[in-house]
Amino acid sequence: MKIKITLLFYLLSLSMVAQSITARLIDKSSEKPIPYGNIKTGKYSGVISNDEGFFTIQSAEDNISITISCIGYENKSLTIKEIKALNFVIELQEAINQLDEVFISNKAPNADSIIARVKVKLNNNYNFNLQQYNMFKRNTDHVDFKSLEFEIDKASNVKKKKLEDVNNSLTALVNQVKNSNMIQFSDVKGKIFTLNKDSIKFEVEKATELLDYKNDFSIDNIQEKMQNIILTYLDTTKTYKLKTGLFKIEDSLALNDENFKEDNKSEYKVSHLNSETKSLLKRVQFYKNAFLSKLLNPYLYEYNFEDVGYNNGELTYIISYTPRKGKSKYTGKFYISDETYAITRVDYKYYKKRRGQKFNLRLLLGVKYIENVSEGTMIFEKDSSNLHHPKYIKRIYGSYFYVSRPLKFIENSKERNKVAFDFTIEGDNSTKEELLITKHNTLTTLDFQNVKQVEKIPFIKLNKYEKTIWDSEGILEPSIEMKAFDGSD
Repeated sequence: MKIKITLLFYLLSLSMVAQSITARLIDKSSEKPIPYGNIKTGKYSGVISNDEGFFTIQSAEDNISITISCIGYENKSLTIKEIKALNFVIELQEAINQLDEVFISNKAPNADSIIARVKVKLNNNYNFNLQQYNMFKRNTDHVDFKSLEFEIDKASNVKKKKLEDVNNSLTALVNQVKNSNMIQFSDVKGKIFTLNKDSIKFEVEKATELLDYKNDFSIDNIQEKMQNIILTYLDTTKTYKLKTGLFKIEDSLALNDENFKEDNKSEYKVSHLNSETKSLLKRVQFYKNAFLSKLLNPYLYEYNFEDVGYNNGELTYIISYTPRKGKSKYTGKFYISDETYAITRVDYKYYKKRRGQKFNLRLLLGVKYIENVSEGTMIFEKDSSNLHHPKYIKRIYGSYFYVSRPLKFIENSKERNKVAFDFTIEGDNSTKEELLITKHNTLTTLDFQNVKQVEKIPFIKLNKYEKTIWDSEGILEPSIEMKAFDGSD
């Protein structure tokens, strides 16, 4: 009898296990994917479709209903059973824009007046202090090396045969770098606790890093691999001093120095995650000189009324902006609620040929840097008290880089034998940061004080995408590129 009861409970538990449902949003007319659709699994909880329209949710029952809303489209409610019947492809109907019926006047709404009302209502619409955000964060890093040059200029007391071996090894490294898949994905799930814009705490529940560890080629890692190659052909009984002509830093190194061993520690510094996340959250706040506050400055930007649409049943103004002055860099759109004058979405990117930071000392110091990509999307969601909180933040930034470093190994002996070589590297890199808020609630000051942020947290190293790692977590659905990644060969 006991066995039968145990088996019964086991079968019941299996039937209640949450199932992972992945579906895609598409435009009914064009069949194009719809990004940033808000999929509500509860009144104030849920996920967002990714850039390719995909999303994943968890549900224990087929009759559970979800609601999908997206700017410019009619809301749609479906059960899990209905999603399955649609073969996991959900079509959204474009909301009919009946501008003439909404506004009796023949004149379109004034963009400057709408922006002015937005600024007046900021304190009523937003509060980022003393909040707990359940979050998921993903970073995607790309590097494209255009040029790599490693050349030994001088090698005293190194035999010709060894010198040939060094050059062959360096050539092999260049080919390996050029043929490598330079992409890395890192995922973190946890909770953010905010006191104010400058003070947050981070609690990590799970973290993974997807990378081809054989081909981990950051600039510093490439230099380190070069140094390792040089060291293998030097006298193992001696120690050496490494001198870089660029930074004028000298470090004494032994051939078994721990600095040149592969770092196998699979852990993140939480303080770094904290700083990175705080920087993202600041971009969706409206304090003085904040990113969004500058976009709302009429002395810096010119505003134009573009259209009206509907977002979750609410009339929404669409206002475009362009730089008014030379120092202003961005163009994009605001989506603003007609009812509350809250900004519900912001899109931005560099205007025409505008650029960010520049650093060009190529001839003098062998360094050039140009920030040439900066774009993103911010989406807000209204809670039960009519306050708007960040739901999704995407930030993409990238740059061109050129680094030329003369490096020299100097033997710690009377002879002071030297091996000198030039290290030149050029390319482009980009980073996409995404932060998804799945749930939030308010805190007290005591709640915040009681949160203890640890120093380090472990992460799971992956060299191939594994769906089961995050299958039941309710996260941002991975891109097709991420799902196809395989660095296990």
